[in-house]
Amino acid sequence: MSNVVIGLIGTACLFGGILMGINVMVVLGLVGGIGLLALVGPTAATSLMSNVFFETTHSFHFSVIPLFLLMGFFAMRAGLGEDLFEATTKWLGGMKGGLAISTTMGAAAFGAASGSSVGTATVFTKLALPEMLDRGYDKSLASASIAIAGTLAVMIPPSALVVVYGILTDSSIGALLIAGFIPGIVFAAMLCVAIWITVARRPELAPTDTTTYTLREKIVALRLAGPLVLVIVAIVAGLYKGVFTPTEAGGVGATLTLLLALVRHRSLKAIQMNETLLETVRTTAMIFGILISALLFSKFLALSGLANVVGDFLTGMDAPVWMIVVLVAVIYLSLGMMMDAPALLAITLPITHPVMMDLGFDPIWFGVFVVLLVEIGAVTPPVGINCFVVQAASGGRVKLEDVFKGLIPFVLTGFLMLVLLYVFPQIALYLPSRM
Repeated sequence: MSNVVIGLIGTACLFGGILMGINVMVVLGLVGGIGLLALVGPTAATSLMSNVFFETTHSFHFSVIPLFLLMGFFAMRAGLGEDLFEATTKWLGGMKGGLAISTTMGAAAFGAASGSSVGTATVFTKLALPEMLDRGYDKSLASASIAIAGTLAVMIPPSALVVVYGILTDSSIGALLIAGFIPGIVFAAMLCVAIWITVARRPELAPTDTTTYTLREKIVALRLAGPLVLVIVAIVAGLYKGVFTPTEAGGVGATLTLLLALVRHRSLKAIQMNETLLETVRTTAMIFGILISALLFSKFLALSGLANVVGDFLTGMDAPVWMIVVLVAVIYLSLGMMMDAPALLAITLPITHPVMMDLGFDPIWFGVFVVLLVEIGAVTPPVGINCFVVQAASGGRVKLEDVFKGLIPFVLTGFLMLVLLYVFPQIALYLPSRM
């Protein structure tokens, strides 16, 4: 049996295990480990596996993941999302679809601090959805705008998912974090425009808020939301100017977010310090487990030669480059409906990354492109994890079909953003090129 056939069998077993409901981390590790045993024998396989475990758990660069997670959990436990929603509502609430636009901008800022798409969707469902429904907003528009706004969390730095991409592809984590800033802001603005156009065409979806606020009330609303935004800007500026490394940025962000939480609640008990630290450890362990298993699977694919065969086939196709990009996008959108983002990156990057590099694409650009694809998949039926999160957190006020029904303009906006990234790659590459 040839190595390529072993690789094909292993890949089939991987997807078969996922469809059977086996944990992605477990099936990745099993297929990778058993595959290595079949290819190189027990002695060499044991050596390879021990090296993967050591490199993953002892690398200084990996410490950025728990620090970014800690920053996000501090922001969520401290209730800083409430401050952002209050501020954006007072500044933007009077526009057409103002509450939905406020939610999008607030989620963009909070998501940058939390780095969690699911966490951001949960927080803003509890904060913004009741407010929108009570003021007569259409259920589909209200719930779908929150689901898509949650995806901004992994685009705007700092983002743990971008770090995962950097580790799996051996790309510059600092450059990747900076690269997501402009695309994240542009995508947030495009979502706001999509809301405005939707409401302008169908005013019955979102009654105009006639509540007015004085300039003093608007400025007061920035008392804690403003500092959180400044923390995010400081992290991005520090990375851009080389003042600190990504790991140091995570430490600075976690410390400053903790200080903001203490200012807001004035006690460690109120921010549930023990639970926050424990949740950070659990999530870090989950991500590290997926990374270790993914790297084992990646080595198995490389040694089997399957990755090279698939890569040579795709790059050797007599087809325009854009068609291959579309094919890659379809793969990510399809798989993104069925699994979480770290697992999806772990499974696909060993094949798609070399192909895109052979086609001449920049690894930093591809990182931004893939992260956006993964997050669009997170709201796309039939699964769309963010949609389930919004429905579950709504307390029964919206149905799953309500969320899916309202997503059409936002998913189309996501596709438009993908096209813009392809046609104008400097949207993602301008800031990294100036570092």
